[in-house]
Amino acid sequence: MTLEKGTSAGMKRGNMSLDPLDSSAALKSEPLCIFGTGDLGRSLGQCLLQSGYGVVYGSRRPDSCGPLPQGAQVMTHQEAAQFANLIFICVHREHYDFLEMLAPHLEGKVLVDLSNNLKKNLYPEANAAYLQRLVPKAAVVKGLNTVSAWALQNGLPSGTQVRVYLCGNNEEAKRAVAEMATKLGLTVLDRGSLSAARELEDFPLRLFPEWRIPLWVAFSLTAAFFIYLVIRNTVYDYVNNGQDVSYGIMVSLANKVFAVVSLIMLSLCYLPGCIAAFLQLYRGTKYRRFPDWLDRWMLCRKQMGLVALGFALLHAIYSLINPLRYVSTRRTITSVVQELNNPTTFDNTRAWRIDSFYALGILGFFLYVLLGLTSLPSVGGSLSWREFSFVQSKLGYLTLFFCTAHGYIYGWDRFLDHSTYNWYTPPVYMLCLIIPTVVLVFKLIIIIPCVDRTLMRIRQGWERNPLRGETDDLKFTNL
Repeated sequence: MTLEKGTSAGMKRGNMSLDPLDSSAALKSEPLCIFGTGDLGRSLGQCLLQSGYGVVYGSRRPDSCGPLPQGAQVMTHQEAAQFANLIFICVHREHYDFLEMLAPHLEGKVLVDLSNNLKKNLYPEANAAYLQRLVPKAAVVKGLNTVSAWALQNGLPSGTQVRVYLCGNNEEAKRAVAEMATKLGLTVLDRGSLSAARELEDFPLRLFPEWRIPLWVAFSLTAAFFIYLVIRNTVYDYVNNGQDVSYGIMVSLANKVFAVVSLIMLSLCYLPGCIAAFLQLYRGTKYRRFPDWLDRWMLCRKQMGLVALGFALLHAIYSLINPLRYVSTRRTITSVVQELNNPTTFDNTRAWRIDSFYALGILGFFLYVLLGLTSLPSVGGSLSWREFSFVQSKLGYLTLFFCTAHGYIYGWDRFLDHSTYNWYTPPVYMLCLIIPTVVLVFKLIIIIPCVDRTLMRIRQGWERNPLRGETDDLKFTNL
């Protein structure tokens, strides 16, 4: 079996040939070579050694290349190339010139290009394509460039899939590299021919690609509600009452914005699931693909939930420091003086309302933090799928319910007071409760038929066998 198209004898060095598809021992029968003794080369070599491979480094200065992983050998590039058929290129593109001089020694070899650029479109062609042009008789594979030296050195995280991408024109060369990467604990995805190399080289340059939509939504909501509150509260009081309450912008107004954005972002995490459930019911099947916009929305729910948790944390901190503000202490002193001069009766309803308001807020924030912790790879990886689904789905909707009830109790009967509609605009708490309420109603509509069907099956089971009920295999449908 060959690694270069058009050859029949395969890739050989003396009487040794590389056939990575036949057995795992084939790739381990000879060492792997790494060109480059920098951070990436050393970290990759350490991982290969820990996986049982032999490692040979090729360096311009083998006698003064710095500390290398124990058990690895170091020699010149030409010498190292003779010892391996699979070579990792861990040097920058601007240092590729020496490879052109080594082209006769690299004929029939598999060259894995791990290089990246500092910015997009820095060169007219991809680094891997340039390498293939320098060494035309070698099989160039672009891959492993999305794994950092830090990740290799500190160990790949357990419980998660670390994806790496490969592309190349030689299928057997790609399979050889994929087999090696799989033994390192990586999940390999084939991106096709070497023409996809530029796309792979642009992957590490992306700035929070999975966070772009959640951050954009959070920024838009924050800006919109902040402007809305400034106009509705600060500007309104100055125009109608002649009062300057701009001091409340920094803490009081910001605290309201954080609470509103957090609740809306949390509800946006669960709204696409409800839409998907209704879409499946409408189509009568769950095997048809969702629309692209819904698919992208569902893929960023984790990031959206973590952003919501961040706003909830800010809301909790601002609420804790609110009594320490100067204006709050002044209001407290004024209330105490008024109570001493004109005592009032104890309002039991108000006491229940305030205690319930705080209790629901604390419980909601606790579940919020629990959801965030289970989103961490180190925590989520230790849970079974049923446990993870229970926390993220069942407790997630419970969190949304507590936080929504927290908002309703805050509003209480204020919606009946006409004085709260400044310039005929609704209070911000009313606006932020719309989406969470819709999500909870949708979920309730989905659950009720499932519960009815399950109870009917239980009832039928009892009628068939009153002693056992035959309900052992009944489960609630999780939509």
